[in-house]
Amino acid sequence: MWAYFDSSAVVKVYVQEGGRAAVLRLLRQHEVVASAILPVEIRGALRRRAAENVIESARLPSALQQFAKDRTQWNLLAVSTEILERAEQIVASHTVRTLDAIHIASAQEFAERLQARVPFISADHRQIAAASAAGLIVQQVGP
Repeated sequence: MWAYFDSSAVVKVYVQEGGRAAVLRLLRQHEVVASAILPVEIRGALRRRAAENVIESARLPSALQQFAKDRTQWNLLAVSTEILERAEQIVASHTVRTLDAIHIASAQEFAERLQARVPFISADHRQIAAASAAGLIVQQVGP
């Protein structure tokens, strides 16, 4: 079964923080689908966390290596003009960051293509609210 994973959820695989156990459980239950922007966000988030000493700098290379291995299993959706148009509509009516809107728009498009309800998994409160308002089935992981 498919589930759309936002970067705020996926990063928990590589960092010890609230919601990690739930994300690991969900990853065992679902095929991962996400926007093609996800790997850029994850790599940036890991580098920032190492710079901020949230994770040990010595642990960063192994986290990045595991990340590179994991991403080969993910189904990444191209960011099309249609997705960007949807994202623009989302930011016009919700207080979400641009990349969060792209994730919501990508999840909407994927669910429509499948003609199925696809869970949207995120740790971001604002994004969860906007995704729910956009008609997605949401599941919040962690704080």
